[in-house]
Amino acid sequence: MSVLEIDSLRTFIKQRSGVVRAVDGVSFTIEPGETVGLVGESGCGKTMTGLSVMGLLPNGGYIADGAIRFGATDLAALGERGMRRIRGNEIGIVFQDPMTSLNPTMTIGDQIAEVVRKHRRASAQAAMARAEEVLALVGMPRPAERLSQYPHQLSGGLRQRVMIGIALACEPKLLIADEPTTALDVTIQDQILVLLDSLKERLGMAVLLITHDLGVIAGRADRVLVMYAGKIVEKAATGELFRRTRHPYTAALLASIPKLGEPTSRQLYSIPGLPPDLSHPPEGCRFAERCSFATEDCRVEPVLGGPDPSHPYACFHPIGHGSTLTQPEAIDGHQQAANQGSGSDLLVLDHVVKEFPVTSGGLLQRSVGTVKAVSDVTLTIPRGGTLGLVGESGCGKTTIGRMIVALERPTSGRVIFEGQDLSALTGTELRRVRKDLQIMFQDPYASLDPRMRVSSILREPLQIQGAGGRAEQREHVASLLGEVGLNPRAMELYPHEFSGGQRQRLGLARALALSPKVIVADEPVSALDVSIRSQILNLMRRLQATHGLTYIVISHDLSVIRYLADRIGVMYLGKLVEVGSSSDVYDRPAHPYTLGLLSTIPVPDPDVERAKQAAAVAGELPSAMHPPSGCRFRTRCPMAREQCAAEEPALRSFGADHLAACHFPLQTPVSPLLGAGVPR
Repeated sequence: MSVLEIDSLRTFIKQRSGVVRAVDGVSFTIEPGETVGLVGESGCGKTMTGLSVMGLLPNGGYIADGAIRFGATDLAALGERGMRRIRGNEIGIVFQDPMTSLNPTMTIGDQIAEVVRKHRRASAQAAMARAEEVLALVGMPRPAERLSQYPHQLSGGLRQRVMIGIALACEPKLLIADEPTTALDVTIQDQILVLLDSLKERLGMAVLLITHDLGVIAGRADRVLVMYAGKIVEKAATGELFRRTRHPYTAALLASIPKLGEPTSRQLYSIPGLPPDLSHPPEGCRFAERCSFATEDCRVEPVLGGPDPSHPYACFHPIGHGSTLTQPEAIDGHQQAANQGSGSDLLVLDHVVKEFPVTSGGLLQRSVGTVKAVSDVTLTIPRGGTLGLVGESGCGKTTIGRMIVALERPTSGRVIFEGQDLSALTGTELRRVRKDLQIMFQDPYASLDPRMRVSSILREPLQIQGAGGRAEQREHVASLLGEVGLNPRAMELYPHEFSGGQRQRLGLARALALSPKVIVADEPVSALDVSIRSQILNLMRRLQATHGLTYIVISHDLSVIRYLADRIGVMYLGKLVEVGSSSDVYDRPAHPYTLGLLSTIPVPDPDVERAKQAAAVAGELPSAMHPPSGCRFRTRCPMAREQCAAEEPALRSFGADHLAACHFPLQTPVSPLLGAGVPR
């Protein structure tokens, strides 16, 4: 018998504007011990399908039709009292953001024990013992110590382990994992996915893995369901789906992913437009408005079917039956030249150190140490080029970006822009230089004032710099919106009225407002769907060519950096451990940490993903207050020896402009030590 059988499920949400048909006629099963992947863009109904199973629908949400059979029980017909016996006991769920899902006022131990006491009627002592056991099960370091800690005291990866521990405390038959790794670094994502795989095998669970990343699905799911606008449009065994993709939407999602082995001379494929408004879904095929193969036939809704019952799809013009996706255009010569830089140095980081004091106490604050965010980093950035900074959260990437745009001053060392030391500038001089140094923040919604209209947000830097009159400023704002692909009518809207991708376009428009020379893009696409991500990446490259921009792109995603950057710097715990051209760093990594990062990138190929045996970079990032002696990566490095603890490695050359700091590198160095030169 199937663990879960969903039959013609329709979940609707009543809103003032109408009824949203969030899930509209979805059917599938999950067998014991099976992992089923549910993929699609945001707003396509994936999460709402999982919440329907859990009985956790938002206000106004209700199951309009269909059945959700969990064993012999129809959850759709079960009341709230009955669901409480099943939810958290026989069905567990892992939410996307553990920080907002965990109770900040309760200790980790109490939150896990609460589930055990509720469903197993265990004593307080037995429940706490089970909590410690569960933390050990999910690979939590020092589980006994963590019981008394609060969520804010843990890293993102450890918080996600706690979420998994709560979901598994009662050994459920089904686990729903809703984007369990979206907010995590690639290294921690890899660890969490490996953990879920091992727990599934150990506990014999069935898993519904909800994600927008087909690379994650490739190595983890037995079967894949592709969802679009509330409907399943294709489903098949994982290998079959990737080898013989049928629906144009599935093919477009795959084509939107930047891949390490592909040349960067072409634009990424991007799906035009956005998913439809499900309060007024279009007639016929819901993907037709975005599909390059749509014809008059598509005015009728296609049914899920086809010649192979094990691989149904809902399309009149499937891929492989005379239809193929059009290859994106090659980047023109001007843009390629911009990406390669002009050779002259625009920015120089000269032995930059940044430390933040840590204090304790109430009114009488006392220093208890310093966070060593950036430790003696030297770099040059050529005019018109793109430097990619990669590494895990807490490695110092964002701090370097903030020093480049003069939002932070170095503790020591210099940041030199066009021959001027930024830390020596103040007042009017600094404001004059800052117009050439702009930043795109990771979360565009948090960085845009929710009380201001778009016109005011984009005019503000022009007003501060005294650039033109009001009419000229409005004309410039309209031009900026057009450049980033937004309608000038957007000027009268507020940030909350835009999608995530549109808000990122607004962030880019604001960065362009003063015609800067440098833009620091801090995780510009980390929170976006793959389809929207490809649009933003293509837009950034086009604007770089048009405006002659120099980019510093900060990311933990090496596939994104590979597409944008001509040079890459790899950061680890405040140190620059490797720097070189994109081809050198990707094809000939010299530092074990770089190789570990490369190995964690989800690849949309089931054969490649299943060949990975374990997490590429194990363990958690050490404290930046008390970094390890010698090589800072040694506590997680499989090649570490005694010398690594006693002696800090110096940067050595591994070819033209390719440097790495490792005692036991993966490549043979061409010179023993870096001399007085500056990493380029």
